Amino acid sequence: MIDNISKQIRRTIIELANASKGPHVGSSLSCVDLLAALYFEEMRVDPWEERDIFILSKAHAAMSLYSTLAARGIIDKALLDGYYVNDGTLPAHLDNTTARGVEVSAGSLGHGFNIGLGMAYGFKKKASPRRVFTIVGDGECQEGSIWEGALFAPKLQLDNFTAIIDYNNLQGYGRATELCSFEPVKAKWEAFGWCAIEIDGHNYGEISAALKANPSGRPKVIIARTTKGKGVSFMEDQLIWHYYIVTDEHKRQALMELA
Repeated sequence: MIDNISKQIRRTIIELANASKGPHVGSSLSCVDLLAALYFEEMRVDPWEERDIFILSKAHAAMSLYSTLAARGIIDKALLDGYYVNDGTLPAHLDNTTARGVEVSAGSLGHGFNIGLGMAYGFKKKASPRRVFTIVGDGECQEGSIWEGALFAPKLQLDNFTAIIDYNNLQGYGRATELCSFEPVKAKWEAFGWCAIEIDGHNYGEISAALKANPSGRPKVIIARTTKGKGVSFMEDQLIWHYYIVTDEHKRQALMELA
């Protein structure tokens, strides 16, 4: 079932990218399996007033969140028709005034992560069972603000906060591991006091187990090894799909693969 949901979300992303002639389709496809597991298995969304919070800190992949919210029935699918068009409904980077389930305005990398930490701290202070989840990009982890939050969160014992790194090893201008000293990622987070778990970000069993793992009084980070453009063979692990436009022919080929 969850695999079919992910395919549905990926098809919607392709449709949105084609209709809008907008970029970031590869970034959006890489985190779909993580979003499907969160929204359809792990996160509490009902009652809405007591929902868990999800923040897409790598907000240039907004198509992935919009498509997931529509698949989950949190937003009307008709809203998708207004994605990234003049006088439309949904912008290419997230704006929390536009739709239900868009919890924060984001786009400048490194911000959503720390907003989420603040929300988690607030829930802790209120003794609320609500949890906060955020997906950050691997390139985004080069931002200093990420490491400021990473230093402080264990001090606050934010075991209600889970960060997921969408580690597809491709950012706007190349591979994250080549552009900046990156590894050992897991050891870095553990040294900061986090419960760190490394997984295959497209394996639902591993995703589910990591989400359910008890962080024992610490914040948790899941390092999800993913593939940019996942699900569409000619897009997979190709840098050009950070910015490349989905033409009608690309759309036809992609939807055939995702049938």
